[in-house]
Amino acid sequence: MSTTTKLARKWHTVSEVAQMLGYGETKVRMLIIQGDLKSLKDGRSRRVLPEWVDEYVAMRAAQALQDAA
Repeated sequence: MSTTTKLARKWHTVSEVAQMLGYGETKVRMLIIQGDLKSLKDGRSRRVLPEWVDEYVAMRAAQALQDAA
């Protein structure tokens, strides 16, 4: 009997993050360059950990609440 285990995503590509956030890839790359979104270099590619996407979303939500006050 063979059992398969589905692994949870450990990181996302810039393209995947753009799709998740509803942004274009260029905007996500600019967020990375500006330091608003953390990423790491894996070979020639950029990768973003899921928790870093969550941190970015939380930061933007906090900014929106602060701006509204």
